[in-house]
Amino acid sequence: MIWVGPAGYPERSKGPVDAVEKVAALSLSALEVQFVRQAKMAEEKATALGQRAKELGILLSAHAPYYINFNSQNAETVGKSDEWVLKSVRLASLMGARIVVVHAAAYAGKKPSKATQEVLKGVQRCRKVMEQEGTDGVLIGLETMGKKGSWGTLDEIDDVLRQVDGVVPVVDFGHLHARSGGGLQSSEDFLEILDKAGEMSAGHLHCHYSCIEYTDAGERRHLDLKTKQPDFDLFVDAIRSWKGSITIVSETPDPVQGAQEMMLALGLRSAKKSRRRTP
Repeated sequence: MIWVGPAGYPERSKGPVDAVEKVAALSLSALEVQFVRQAKMAEEKATALGQRAKELGILLSAHAPYYINFNSQNAETVGKSDEWVLKSVRLASLMGARIVVVHAAAYAGKKPSKATQEVLKGVQRCRKVMEQEGTDGVLIGLETMGKKGSWGTLDEIDDVLRQVDGVVPVVDFGHLHARSGGGLQSSEDFLEILDKAGEMSAGHLHCHYSCIEYTDAGERRHLDLKTKQPDFDLFVDAIRSWKGSITIVSETPDPVQGAQEMMLALGLRSAKKSRRRTP
């Protein structure tokens, strides 16, 4: 099963319910709600969004604020990072979202192994509170990062999820392409990542896709699919071989247009065909 949708509301959306209705009207099947600046939404709106998304068969996810850094040397930032994750999770739980996507840390001069330990401790703290609050049905999704100074290789994420339940990878293929200096050059390259991440993903892989401009330091900016860096057609070939359950969130400069182009490339004429069940 394949779900496809944008990162963020379609243009001119009049609130969350209208946004999910627009997503459905465009024959898309997923929506990632962006809390990237602040995790804020009225509880009644979050509940209404979840109810409407369920009626329409739209699979919801959420993205936590960009400011999170479990590896910060500033104790206040670490404490705020916990709260940013938890605020996002609480809203995700109200709206019935499966996963909250998290940019977990920067290396900040520390060895990657030390940063991994700080991320692990941060995630463990959050999961403990989630269990106490009853929001632990929401998964924490640790995103693969595109800048070489950011924590978040697939192996680093694997180290964390092996030690704490309720954590899965979020594979950003543009980020992996940038971080590897353009390493995604064949359908086999994509398939290798799908196989590895799929085994880590609790039965359903959540991913981001855009093309990307990069430098020696990694990611610079997101680009349209037409730039073919990396080539979405190669990803489509890999998906057809892989046959797993996946959500693909478009992070192109125009996320809705990108999602529609992805649907076309995948041969999904209507998102309604993917609404029989949710992972």
